[in-house]
Amino acid sequence: MLRLKNLGSGSAGNATLIEGSDGLRTRRLLVDCGLGVRQLAARLDQAGLAWSDIEAIFITHEHSDHIGCARSIALKHRIPIWMSHGTHAALGSPDFNGLLRIAHDLEPIDLGCWQATPFTVPHDAREPLQLRGTDGAVHLGILTDLGHASEHVKTQLAGCHTLLVEANHDPAMLAASRYPLFLQRRIADPYGHMANTATAELLAALKHPSLGHVEAAHLSAHNNTPALAQEALASALDWPPERIGVARQTEGTPWISVGMAG
Repeated sequence: MLRLKNLGSGSAGNATLIEGSDGLRTRRLLVDCGLGVRQLAARLDQAGLAWSDIEAIFITHEHSDHIGCARSIALKHRIPIWMSHGTHAALGSPDFNGLLRIAHDLEPIDLGCWQATPFTVPHDAREPLQLRGTDGAVHLGILTDLGHASEHVKTQLAGCHTLLVEANHDPAMLAASRYPLFLQRRIADPYGHMANTATAELLAALKHPSLGHVEAAHLSAHNNTPALAQEALASALDWPPERIGVARQTEGTPWISVGMAG
């Protein structure tokens, strides 16, 4: 069994739990650690978990809303922490007291009863990675913080049963926003963040009969709305808009069982 739960998604901080179980073992990976220490502890507690239940932490890239308090958490609770060499270098190569594990494109991370495979994405970070997870029977994809879906991205997410995917902004809202022009350009850049329309195009390419659940993530608080994201993504899949979930900044998502329709 494989399932995921987002703990919070947006520019104020990101964190997602992935849990796999074979009936004998349960292993959990925390993807990103961008919320505050107290927030993370509270949201883990709401999920019925504590830091001792986390097998490892995976950091997608060095931006503050993803790295957050990862080092202090890893050191305090002695949790191994995975990231790319580029991400570690961009952070200033901090010492993790033997807990650092270097992640590489397409090299699976073995968690016992399931595995997570990192893959590179186009984003304005040093060596950003996102993840595909599988227990051998079902597959999930986590895809946030990228400017466009490269062929490599599409290949790595093909056949997934559940997707947590960035739908950052509505292009018209971004263009009409009070954001300075340089920031608008950075967001809309091919190495910035995915617009609803771009995510819809990606989903159209990934659509298959066993895709059961899609969760829109990393929505801009100023340049998007849940309704706009749901409408755009649902249209690409011929689903009703309410079937698209939305990962919220304040509460994330419920547990989502991979392979089950939303």
